[in-house]
Amino acid sequence: QVQLRESGGGLVQGGGSLRLSCAASGRTTSTYGSMAWFRQAPGKEREFVAVIRRSDGRTYYADSVKGRFTISGDNAKNTVYLQMNSLEPEDTAVYYCAARRGAFIIWTISRITNPSNYDDWGQGTQVTVSS
Repeated sequence: QVQLRESGGGLVQGGGSLRLSCAASGRTTSTYGSMAWFRQAPGKEREFVAVIRRSDGRTYYADSVKGRFTISGDNAKNTVYLQMNSLEPEDTAVYYCAARRGAFIIWTISRITNPSNYDDWGQGTQVTVSS
């Protein structure tokens, strides 16, 4: 059984920073091709935030977080991070870590941002940004 466990959420003032971590455990973690962060605000659909490809570190970000958030990974620790700077109240949401077993054969925006293309999910961590 593979588990993804997020940590690092909390309450922060607008303009502040948080760093989320997602630790993967289980016998199939070495087969993960990509790991990503999604978020879901109350009353809204789950939306893509950022993704990192395990093999070469290639990343992609949602326009709403580009320049403010940075995704990174430590393959040895099976951990992915999301450094969030210049946080805004609109960033308030539950943040979920997701992992895809195997590689995206074709790395396209539509594929890497679609939550249905990820196999394993964490329980989520709450991020609240006050104004």
